[in-house]
Amino acid sequence: MRKQFSIGAAFVALVLGAPGASIAQSKSKPARPSPLAIVEAVQMPAWFERSGARYPLTPGVELKDRDHLMTGANSRLLLRMADGSSVKLGENGSLSFEGMRMRGDNVFEAAMKVAEGAFRFTSDFFARFRGRREVRVTVRTVAAGIRGTDLWGKSTPDRQILCLIEGKIDVTPPGESPIGMDQRLSFYVRERGQSQPVAIVLADQLREWAGETETQAGRGVSKRGGKWKLTASPGLAPNRALDLYRDLRNAGYPAEIIPAKVGNKRVYNVRLSNFETRKDAESVASALKQHPGLRQHEYKVGT
Repeated sequence: MRKQFSIGAAFVALVLGAPGASIAQSKSKPARPSPLAIVEAVQMPAWFERSGARYPLTPGVELKDRDHLMTGANSRLLLRMADGSSVKLGENGSLSFEGMRMRGDNVFEAAMKVAEGAFRFTSDFFARFRGRREVRVTVRTVAAGIRGTDLWGKSTPDRQILCLIEGKIDVTPPGESPIGMDQRLSFYVRERGQSQPVAIVLADQLREWAGETETQAGRGVSKRGGKWKLTASPGLAPNRALDLYRDLRNAGYPAEIIPAKVGNKRVYNVRLSNFETRKDAESVASALKQHPGLRQHEYKVGT
């Protein structure tokens, strides 16, 4: 005879396996150290991989060393680092952390590897850091040491770009001597394995590049404290709710299951939360209606 599990038990198992989720407990716990990185905003869909498992990204998720982040089409990410810096990732991006830690002598260390997509690192974006940074960014094969910097970069299979908006960087292409860059708005390009002369970026080009890493209002942005929600096919039976929950999360949308009652009947709603505006929630609903595995569901927007 096959064992049957309640949706409550199944949901608890799913929650316990998902980073960022928690269950209230009666005993108090000692204060935890500040996170090394935390998700401030997501323009869905986006995921991260940890210890071989993949999870959808949602505002408030705390990131760890060796996490690997990915964005989908028309997606964006905004991260807050432990040193008060911001990290932004554009669509179809791939970013991983290595050696990320806050040392006892108040030094923030991190190696960030951008395998695909557009990226921006801005020091002191959220808060001024009174310690020291030892941050290195690698855009595919081109490394840059960062010193008090606003840096934009992009990686594609045949082209890597590093644009110094402000500050100083040392760019080290593979097999070449380091290139010091300290002039605002200078940029380096490596095209098909060949370094090009450093040049000055034009204002229109910089505006276009910067737009590739900025969240787009009304295009599916969720932030901590966002009040708008999107409910998929409300009032589902347990098994259907779990199936839809898994399908949404696999597609990069951080679904949650909310129990409800219709008359005397227990039902379950599958919901996406934290949208900044109604238009953001409607944008995701429109995208889901075009998704091959999710278009058959009904989507309702509310607060």
